[in-house]
Amino acid sequence: MDISVVIPVYGCKAALPELYRRLTESLSQITDKYEIILVDDNCPQNSWEEIVKICQKDEKVKGFHLSRNFGQIRAITAGLDKSKGDWIVVMDCDLQDRPEAIVELYQKAQEGYDVVFARRTERVDTAVTKFLSKTFYKVYDYFTDGAFDSSICNFSISKRKVINSYCSMREHNRAFTMFIRWLGFKETAIDLKADARFEGTSSYNLKRKLKMAFEIITSQSNKPLFFSVHAGFLIALCSFLYIVYLMIRALVVGDVLSGWTTIVASIYLMGGLLLIAIGVVGIYIGNIFEEAKNRPLYVIAEALNEKE
Repeated sequence: MDISVVIPVYGCKAALPELYRRLTESLSQITDKYEIILVDDNCPQNSWEEIVKICQKDEKVKGFHLSRNFGQIRAITAGLDKSKGDWIVVMDCDLQDRPEAIVELYQKAQEGYDVVFARRTERVDTAVTKFLSKTFYKVYDYFTDGAFDSSICNFSISKRKVINSYCSMREHNRAFTMFIRWLGFKETAIDLKADARFEGTSSYNLKRKLKMAFEIITSQSNKPLFFSVHAGFLIALCSFLYIVYLMIRALVVGDVLSGWTTIVASIYLMGGLLLIAIGVVGIYIGNIFEEAKNRPLYVIAEALNEKE
């Protein structure tokens, strides 16, 4: 198998026939030995019906139906685990990633790269979405001491050895692009224009994006713990200096500043900071608890055209 294309499916049921048509046209320009892996992440639109039709029509298409919604990254992992190609493409199902660009990714990879990412230009998103994306990666860079380009997306092509290494990492809080880059293989990126979604809107609302951001940062960096420690030391130092100031004022001037408002404000400030610090520690303990259970990343309820 020369090329595997892994696609998590959630929403955009109407896009699947067009996605399949454009994929087969593009992949046939490279090789006849390819496979298309569609992983239905328990789509509420019942995209599995469309996947079944495509699989019945073409044996080169493999379909996997997850027992429940496990999330995009775990659906990608399921597809990667089942892929057999020497080169593996990961892309979305909403046709924002243009299937025709696979040829460009593959050609660039033949120059000696292990991984080639797509860098989205003229991104078709709202201003709020772009702002949140850039903000997240700025925060992520700070906590991980990295430098990540917010325009780089999951759309990519990778060698088999890269995907094997990625699949060997079985963390529950996972990310695709960040884990691939962490592996350290020779990589590059090419500029590709992103199209508008074929239908509907993204299922990643603000709440889900924030949850994912907390999971990714706390699963890959312990810097938030040190940040809370530094904040505690800073507050303790300020408190100590304030106490020294009050003692000097009492000895020199003969009075001490007092006030119920100041005391209450200080108590609430310290209480809030303590809760934040405990919360940060709690998140890490929760991550440890999740990993210690060692549950499977996904459960496949049904598979089509899978051959051992």
